[in-house]
Amino acid sequence: MKSYLLKTIILSFGLLVSLVPISCQNNEKKDADKAMNSKEESMDASNETAMDKQFPKAKPDTEWKKELTPNQYEIMVKKGTEAPFNNAYYDNHEKGIYVSAATGEPLFSSEDKFESGTGWPSFTKPINDDAVVWVKDNSLGMTRDEIVEKSTGLHLGHVFKDGPEPTGLRYCMNSAALKFIKQD
Repeated sequence: MKSYLLKTIILSFGLLVSLVPISCQNNEKKDADKAMNSKEESMDASNETAMDKQFPKAKPDTEWKKELTPNQYEIMVKKGTEAPFNNAYYDNHEKGIYVSAATGEPLFSSEDKFESGTGWPSFTKPINDDAVVWVKDNSLGMTRDEIVEKSTGLHLGHVFKDGPEPTGLRYCMNSAALKFIKQD
């Protein structure tokens, strides 16, 4: 009986831990296709070629390991996902911009940040469409749209089509991939 109970607890814990990386997906799915048709068509080409693309500020993993904190390295280089509701910026309501933790390049604005209820900082759009690239992510037995920094190819998070208007997008980012610069 004790063995059965122990196996049940271990199995339940394993299931819970395995769901954390995919929990960035919101349970509420919205039909955002109408707002996305033209934007999606323009991004399809970059989705298909992003993996073959040369990133101008890319570095070997060993260099990133020296420059980034262990947490930043795990998220950005190893494409990890931080825990929801336990990260620096999910509940940040200050005005400012979010820059890459690796390069300092501007990525997102607080003006485009919204409460998604997922536990990660979420934005409707990047500061500049040229700052990030959409890449197909087929990990964890599903297909998602990964967001990488255009200059380095480093992992930032994922984008989902269940965000608020006007874009209908939710850029679900890892706080460890960002640094916040407060507006004066």
